[in-house]
Amino acid sequence: MKLPQQAKKVFQGKIFSIYQWEQKLYDGTTDTFEMLKRPGTIQIIPTADDQIFLSYEEQPTKPRAFTLLGGRMEQGEEPLITAKRELIEEAGLESDDWELIKTYEYSGKIEWPMYLYVARKCKQTAAQRLDPGEKIEVKKVSFDKFLQIASSEEFWNQIFTNDILRMRLDEKKLEEFKEKLFSYIKVR
Repeated sequence: MKLPQQAKKVFQGKIFSIYQWEQKLYDGTTDTFEMLKRPGTIQIIPTADDQIFLSYEEQPTKPRAFTLLGGRMEQGEEPLITAKRELIEEAGLESDDWELIKTYEYSGKIEWPMYLYVARKCKQTAAQRLDPGEKIEVKKVSFDKFLQIASSEEFWNQIFTNDILRMRLDEKKLEEFKEKLFSYIKVR
């Protein structure tokens, strides 16, 4: 959901902004509505050979679990620049073969775009440079193991999990997704 043009910022936190506006209701009365806004985030599916890199990570408020690599966009930063920065920081990986797969817009009372990229033919070029609030172990998994992990309740990115579960119900879409991830090799 996008913020209405008439919304006014009433609070600015470190990540979240709170906006309010007067909204006309169906009975002709008005009420004050609220909504959150936050910077966009990037999620990356890095691949090399026939493997996918996943983050096995822990944060101060979250227990250790699998998720995609990625993070928050900086003020004025383009999504692809963020993706490249996050991949090198969190995994020490680089790629010259990027594709935006999907842009998610969260439903409900928050404006929060999330950009999903595939980074193909990744190469290890540096050591991790993690933020103080991150503990990340990078794990390489097969496509089948990736599907299993991304479909589990413990996987952090539940909006992406919904897409994986839908694809698992449609073999053609699942094969198209696999081809998108591994277009540089003959998909088995």
